[in-house]
Amino acid sequence: MISFIKGVSKYWLFQLLGWGFFIAVNVFFAVSYNIFNKLFVIRLTLFVVVVLMASHLMRASIKKLRLLQRALNAQLVGFILVSFFFAVVVGLLETYLTVVFKMEFKDEVKLTLMQKISANVFTSFIYLFIWNSIYFIYHYIAESRRQQVDKLKLETLVKTLELKTIKAHINPHFIFNALNSIRALIDENPERARQAVTALGNILRSSMYSDQQEIIPLEKELKIVEDYLALEQIRFEDRLVVVYDIDPETLKNFIPPMMLQMLVENAIKHGIGRSIKGGQVKIISKNSDGFFNIVVQNTGILENAINTEGFGLQSTESRLALLFGGKATFTITALDGPLVEAKIMIPLK
Repeated sequence: MISFIKGVSKYWLFQLLGWGFFIAVNVFFAVSYNIFNKLFVIRLTLFVVVVLMASHLMRASIKKLRLLQRALNAQLVGFILVSFFFAVVVGLLETYLTVVFKMEFKDEVKLTLMQKISANVFTSFIYLFIWNSIYFIYHYIAESRRQQVDKLKLETLVKTLELKTIKAHINPHFIFNALNSIRALIDENPERARQAVTALGNILRSSMYSDQQEIIPLEKELKIVEDYLALEQIRFEDRLVVVYDIDPETLKNFIPPMMLQMLVENAIKHGIGRSIKGGQVKIISKNSDGFFNIVVQNTGILENAINTEGFGLQSTESRLALLFGGKATFTITALDGPLVEAKIMIPLK
């Protein structure tokens, strides 16, 4: 039985179940009102066979007329007209067969031919319109679900493309700044320049791995940052002081690759790099109130950090929005010192 059901198409399964339920309801009321007899069985069988054929032809007509591809108003009008047309056909055929083969019920004998046709057409229209309504609702819901799935796929594709575009800006942006640092060292201190090239190689090797994933553990991101800061300390020497305040519990937390590095880069470029005396960069990570907090504090002025045409801060906001759907936040504020604080809050769940 199960194998038979699996072999039947969904359309014919619904057809059989629907008209089977119709038969069961009619038989139940016929037995309840003591009108269940041979004539009732013949008339019920005749009607079901005729409307089953009519409903199947209606479906073929709906497909041929492409009603489901038309505007909603046109669909509703089309379904009503198709229901009425086939109701007339079914009503005429039923009247003809019952009159010619003398299968009329007692209350039908007294009616005129036009009354019989009208009654049969009206009854057929009710049932066929119900059938068409169910058919319309089923396909309307199915189409809505398909559009939702397509929309989700499109949104996913757009997010993927946006993330790739952002990454394509991130790495060249960083490499450009790093090469400028190395170029400044070549004539002044070739040995330090070689060390800088080694540090840059380590960063590029790490970033190649990170670029294959949307998020990586903080532990891996810190290695990139440490190589970057080693590179920058060659250039700034004593003018750059680095402080780490890392909660060991956060090392396994995830963060978008190169994001912390970009905040540190921004802190050095627009904070330390603009001060003759240099300053301090402090990196903090901790878990608090259900969020993973990553903080970069640096000596500097807030206006210098945000009034730039750089890509870094914009990409940070965009990546967080795309990856965490608005649940993660990024803020940059001024603290006493003067200090600038860039803070990322990523939900732990």
